[in-house]
Parts: sequence; C-alpha cells; structure tokens
Amino acid sequence: MELKFSVHGKIQKPVAEVFDAVRNPEKLSKYFATGGASAPLEQEKTVTWRWADYPNAVGEVHVTKVIPNQLIVFEWPASEGGYNTRTEMKFEALSDRETLVTITESGWKDTEAGRKSSYGNCMGWSQMAACLKAWLEYGINLRKGFY
Repeated sequence: MELKFSVHGKIQKPVAEVFDAVRNPEKLSKYFATGGASAPLEQEKTVTWRWADYPNAVGEVHVTKVIPNQLIVFEWPASEGGYNTRTEMKFEALSDRETLVTITESGWKDTEAGRKSSYGNCMGWSQMAACLKAWLEYGINLRKGFY
C-alpha cells in the first residue's frame, strides 16, 4: 500500500499572494516555520526550516520543481530517517481573489513508523494550510501557543 495523503483549503487571496506567502522565507516564518526559513523555495535549492515551538526540529527541504503561482515540489527526510518523502504544493486560482491550495505528501515506507510519520505530517500540513489562511486573510498567527 502506498502511504500518501492530500489536504486542501481555499484562501480568499489572489494566487500570486498565496504562492509568495509559501515561497518567501520572511512570510513563511510568520505562520509556519516560526524558527526561520533559510532561503526562498527555488528549484534545485536546499532550504532549512526551523520551528520555534519545536526547537530541535529541523527540516532540510530540497526543492525539485517550482512553477511560479502554480506548483512547489520538494523532498525532505522522513522522520524515522534513511529516506525522503515527496511533497507537492499546488496553487490554483479559482478567481481573482480566491486560491485553492492542495498539499500532497507521499513516499513513506509501509511500516509502523512510516504510518505514524505520515499521520503526523497529514495533521501538520492541515494545520499549515489553516495557519496560512488565518495569516493571509486576518493577520493572525494561529501557531503561536498552539503546541
């Protein structure tokens, strides 16, 4: 069985603004990688993400594909180590003021540790999408004090 999930949500902002809020490290650090993001998400670059609420957690994100305002694809280490998972973030303009964001992650080993890791990441990406929406639409950081 392939371990794979997708989460999605609509954000009431133009696609370029939503895409930039994910790609731009300064903006991403406001609602998701609150310990900092080392660089923009650009094709064939490796970026380090940190989380203030998880000081020992570090995400080494290797970006494999970027299509501006449409797609970001990256690989990063599975939490149990030894291999990478693949994450796709799709951005679809539903109108001039509404964007559908779909996040799909795949590639875990079908083991107890792999399943546990995939469930945790599914929760994490769902929360990231909610935090992105709250920050862009209302200027609220939902992550602060959540964990």
